[in-house]
Amino acid sequence: MDRSRPPVPRREPEGFRTSSGRGRYVYCVVETEEPFELGPLGIGDEENVVYTVHEAGLAAVVSETPLRRYEPTRENLLAHEIVNETVMREHTMIPMSFGTVFRSDDDVAAMLRGTAPELSEVLAALRGKVELGLKVHWDRETAISDLERENAAIRELKAEIAADGNGSTYFARVQLGRLVEEALDERANALMWSVYEPLRPLSVASRTSNPIGDDMLLNVAFLVERVREEEFDQAVKRLTSHHEDLLTFKYTGPWPPYSFVNIRLELEGAD
Repeated sequence: MDRSRPPVPRREPEGFRTSSGRGRYVYCVVETEEPFELGPLGIGDEENVVYTVHEAGLAAVVSETPLRRYEPTRENLLAHEIVNETVMREHTMIPMSFGTVFRSDDDVAAMLRGTAPELSEVLAALRGKVELGLKVHWDRETAISDLERENAAIRELKAEIAADGNGSTYFARVQLGRLVEEALDERANALMWSVYEPLRPLSVASRTSNPIGDDMLLNVAFLVERVREEEFDQAVKRLTSHHEDLLTFKYTGPWPPYSFVNIRLELEGAD
């Protein structure tokens, strides 16, 4: 790559200001030499224009902003997401972490120049791919009822406690609780893999996150080639139909690849 080539000139967006109290909020990085604007979608309440800063064959998608730390409120997160989703429609992109702020266009260009080889390598790996999210919940009470019908040890111990009435021992109840929890863990693990394994070969990569709450079995993001997105959709539909009595699926996307690359860069003193 010829790094001696000067940055691509661009038209300054309407309302562009360069006062010392202003910074640049960075949403993502794409690989293009063609400047573009997305209109007044910028984070905050000033409706700042979203535009591109170019260097080394790359472009950072930015908007003007006060030099401040952004709180992850619903409104701010949504503004960040809307810009990245808009860019994703036309470009392979590397999302920046929420709240990434630089002092000026020159500082943004310096970041691109200093990290161009690494950013270009990541963009090449992400080209033609999207993130799809899947959260799977289960009905624990239904699972317990199923186990009581299927597991002889649980069924017999429960019948023994019921027959003894108030005379049943503390240890018998503890043993029943332990048997149920062990069986639940085994069933949950089997169900999780029954969902995950058919989907994994249809993706380039996957990343699991910790389940949220007792009723969530699986919280996973898949990096999927766009040409296989429909195939992946159909596989999720088959799994949903197969497990409809016990599992609930929350399938989302396509998203920018937040789970696979999320870069936080800040120049010293920029915050």
